[in-house]
Amino acid sequence: MSFTSLQHTNPSQTRASRSMRLKLAIGGLVLGTALASSAVALAQSEDYPNKPVEFIVPWSPGGGSDTLMRVVSNHVEQYLGQPMPVINMPGVSGTTGLKELAKRDPDGYTVGQIHEGLLVANHTQLTQLNWDDFTPVAALVTSTQYLTINADSPWQTFDEFVDYAKDNPGEIRVGVTLGGIPHVHAAMIEDAENLSFRYVGFEGTGERIRSLVGGHIDAAIGDIASSGEFVKNGDLRFLAVGSDERQEETPDVPTFKELGYDSLSLNIVRGLIAPKGTPEDKVAMLADAMQELSQDEQFIQSVNNAGALVHFEGPEAFADYLETTDETIERLSGKLAK
Repeated sequence: MSFTSLQHTNPSQTRASRSMRLKLAIGGLVLGTALASSAVALAQSEDYPNKPVEFIVPWSPGGGSDTLMRVVSNHVEQYLGQPMPVINMPGVSGTTGLKELAKRDPDGYTVGQIHEGLLVANHTQLTQLNWDDFTPVAALVTSTQYLTINADSPWQTFDEFVDYAKDNPGEIRVGVTLGGIPHVHAAMIEDAENLSFRYVGFEGTGERIRSLVGGHIDAAIGDIASSGEFVKNGDLRFLAVGSDERQEETPDVPTFKELGYDSLSLNIVRGLIAPKGTPEDKVAMLADAMQELSQDEQFIQSVNNAGALVHFEGPEAFADYLETTDETIERLSGKLAK
């Protein structure tokens, strides 16, 4: 006779074993989900950008910002991997387009152009937005500004312009973007010699330069991008430039500094910002593309041809510049109330 041995199991041990298996299964599921999520996030990051990145330029076509940002748009695709089409959204001293940018999803697929004008608009109460309502991406170009007059004007030199302004307070019509950086620059000239201008407001550089060519105003703050061709054609004349040294494109135009005005440094730094909350990895990818672009010889030449210089700063350095400039503009904003 054979006997079969039966092994008896303790019920409490069975329940403990089942509990352990369940915990291990749940743990594996959680770990698997986490790994899958990480893989998806990594894939999305590596795949970014997988469609065009819209580029809001908050100024009208034809001005300095539009001209230079189209140079960026025309050259950046090979470094970003996607097109960056310019969308002009002018209005209210460059704030309309930035209000739209602030509403966009912070997904890395919309960026905007900023310069010191937004800081001025904030401190003159044109907008509640300021640079820190966005995520700085990179500074790209800097443009030296000129005091520009109609070629038919009687003034051949800056000294003659100043003498006339002193003898005729409030008569010289100066075109600016009211509450914008050109307004600050004109106020700096005004303050340097205790002059009094009559300001005429325009939405952007292109509009005021066309008005100057037409003889509707007497002077304006311009740059090579917006005014250079008109100067070559004999329609306009540069009286002085706000750089430290004379510019290669305009060797006969004196700097304000050599005329004795050390404080008259007139420059505009244009750069990229993104909606607040845009992920750091996407900001970094955008900035990296801009840094590569800044070393492209064709891009550099195109920027120079437009009367500007390539001036790259990454997210942190650009944020530092905006913060420091904001403090300066806040001190000057009282002069823009009139």
